[in-house]
Amino acid sequence: MDSRVTAVTFRVGAFRRRIAWVFGLQFLIVAIVCILGIYNIVPSAVVIAAIVITTAIAWFATRREWRPVRALARLVNRWDGLQLDPDALHLEQMSTHTDADVASLARGLHGFATRIANYNQRERNFTRDASHELRSPLTVIKMSVDMLAEEEGLSDFGARSVRRIKRAAREMEVLVEALLILARETDTATDHERFIVNDVLLRELESARELLTGRPIVLVLEESARFALEGSAQAFSVLCWQLIRNACQQTEQGSVVISVMYGVVSVSNHADALVPGDSSRPVRVHGVDRHGFELAIAQRISDRFGWPLELQTRMGEENVARIRFPLPLPANAPAGTP
Repeated sequence: MDSRVTAVTFRVGAFRRRIAWVFGLQFLIVAIVCILGIYNIVPSAVVIAAIVITTAIAWFATRREWRPVRALARLVNRWDGLQLDPDALHLEQMSTHTDADVASLARGLHGFATRIANYNQRERNFTRDASHELRSPLTVIKMSVDMLAEEEGLSDFGARSVRRIKRAAREMEVLVEALLILARETDTATDHERFIVNDVLLRELESARELLTGRPIVLVLEESARFALEGSAQAFSVLCWQLIRNACQQTEQGSVVISVMYGVVSVSNHADALVPGDSSRPVRVHGVDRHGFELAIAQRISDRFGWPLELQTRMGEENVARIRFPLPLPANAPAGTP
């Protein structure tokens, strides 16, 4: 708060007392004029004129007393929450006659503006540092793993290790993207791009199949419809990746089916009855883990963009994650179509 504002001692109830004085004097003057009019001491025209003038003066006095509240309302109306300097709210313009309640609101607004400004600065620092300091090492790791995978004479153990490193790097990359999406402010330019859902899913499936090399899991895409969305393609990509990854962790071996219907995308896992090579041991199937990290990230993204996420377990331990999109667009609709 500005030193001038904090140094002034505001009186509690000053506004109410001044308003009470204004209306008390108005009542007294009107009463006196009416009595004089009743006893014909002054003409009726003078009585009416006195009442009108007294009412106008009371209205202007009340309007003057309400001025600090109106000024504070204008400050709040102009404040967009994005400015980094809370002192730009000009709270020092408050009059020394301001009521203590109004001054308390001003101090609270200043404190709130300071917290919002600090939060915005931390958000910018985090997104900038995370984008550079985390993405750069991940890029180096991915390039190094790709070069190592092309080495001749790599043992089976080395190949498995390369695949594990590549899978972990990809998971870390998606995690960084998810955290950046959730940390950034809403209504950015990327939140209003138009993209085809099926095309994004195809890219994610290609990446997922590469990382599932060596695991007895098959990814299947069922497309009964094609549709587009207006939002963040990156957020949708991360959301689907988290659901696919969670589905792949639900069973030892089987298939993961991604179904696309108009306005709905579902991810379900189908486990084989028996483990290959051991006809006596059934495949271990997990129920839906509603507290898993992948689903926690997916739930936060769905809440952020208004894409409801539903989780259920069907007969045969088939786990289904379903995303509904309230405003789907035709795949061939031109950009800007509502």
